[in-house]
Amino acid sequence: MSRKRMLGHKIRRLRRDRVLTQAQLAQQLAISTSYLNLIESNQRAVTVEILLKIGAIFDVDLSSFAEDEGERLLSGLTEVFGDPLFTQAGRAGSALARQDLVDLATQAPAAAEAVIALYRSYAEASETLRLLSEQDARPDGPMRAHSPFDEITDWAQGREHHFAELEEAADEIWQVGEIEDGDPLRGLTRYVEQQLGLKVKVMPVEVMGAVRRRHDRHSRRILLSEMLPVPSRIFQLAVQIALLRYRPLLDEMVARTGLTGPDTARLGRIFFANYLAGAVMMPYDRFWRSATALRYDIELLQSRFCASFEQVCVRLTTLQRPGAKGVPFVLIRGDKAGNVSKRLGGAHTAFARQGGACPRWNLYDAFRAPGKILVQVSEMPDGMRWFSIARLVTKPGVGFRTPGKSFALALACDVAHAASLVYADGINFRSDDAAVPIGLHCRLCERLDCDQRAFPPINHRIIVDENLRGPNTYLFEALGN
Repeated sequence: MSRKRMLGHKIRRLRRDRVLTQAQLAQQLAISTSYLNLIESNQRAVTVEILLKIGAIFDVDLSSFAEDEGERLLSGLTEVFGDPLFTQAGRAGSALARQDLVDLATQAPAAAEAVIALYRSYAEASETLRLLSEQDARPDGPMRAHSPFDEITDWAQGREHHFAELEEAADEIWQVGEIEDGDPLRGLTRYVEQQLGLKVKVMPVEVMGAVRRRHDRHSRRILLSEMLPVPSRIFQLAVQIALLRYRPLLDEMVARTGLTGPDTARLGRIFFANYLAGAVMMPYDRFWRSATALRYDIELLQSRFCASFEQVCVRLTTLQRPGAKGVPFVLIRGDKAGNVSKRLGGAHTAFARQGGACPRWNLYDAFRAPGKILVQVSEMPDGMRWFSIARLVTKPGVGFRTPGKSFALALACDVAHAASLVYADGINFRSDDAAVPIGLHCRLCERLDCDQRAFPPINHRIIVDENLRGPNTYLFEALGN
């Protein structure tokens, strides 16, 4: 998709919401009606002058209005129509070209969103049926519904994973609780006692078992497990404060998502409470200034804010306040089996949502190098380059019988921002040799020379030649050749 900001569909939506004709809006913009028609159909890019006038006429925040959602939608549509369901001969979507997807993403973004949501529901239902079949499940066994947590995170991703009202609530907690830098746990404990009338008690594992945090309403106490390291104690205490003091705000934000379902409200409330807890641990202004001054050195930020590696990485994905933006990161966390258990960040979706990510990406190399931060420049098939760091992170267990868990965590950004990161020092980004060619998924990647391919690419057939062995077990040929 062109890197130009094609915002015609947004302007058309604003105009229709205000019940204006094209002629009326063109007159206010001091342009011809035909030129406005070209803009609204995304055949002309929006100039800065016109964008400023749009902001004045409709009273909109230009920084958020100018964000191009087309990249995210195009990536999602590519995933959808790359499914064999559409690519098999005779299927309705088999003739869709890239330009068709671009047109759908830019001309009808609401329809594109609906197509993506429908496909993801279909994909999850198909996977559920496959698993049930493999396990010889009973016909009347339970079915796994579309994950409400995925719905919440997708909604947050479309809004750059930044929420001003939660940032304001975090600042209020610091002011009311008179929390001091360097010892947030003491300040939050005092806040709980003075503002909520509760006691904070660290309890032995014999009492807590596998439970990390519990709000005991009868004894008016917040109980924390002794197995939690200090950063986790701070985070869990801040989460409980969010759930008790700011519940109306959390419920309002969940309702604002427009998502429905029996578990959506509870999971959405937890999602926003976790966000607020991260904002309490790492107040926006101070964290943003520190991150930029330290060039996003995560280990230094850990020490300064008494946070874990993962907590710092998650917080870095939220630095999108107008006028004080950080590097737009995407965070992916996966387990040894390749399952993606956490995905946060902006609108770009260049990396797999679930299992089956590209084995060339350094995310999964982290399992072979515990304690080390790995760096990589990677290039997607469309030519877009990413800079990513990856490291193994661990979650504490509860003794010998309940060991901790390990995850690979990657933080990635467009290479255009890489110079802001200390991890990029010494890398020649202009060199073609610096970039590792990767793809979204084997079935969506047409790099036929990849020696780590697990599946043939879509629209290709396998060529079996017993006298020839290439980089893969089999050779591939495009359908129709």
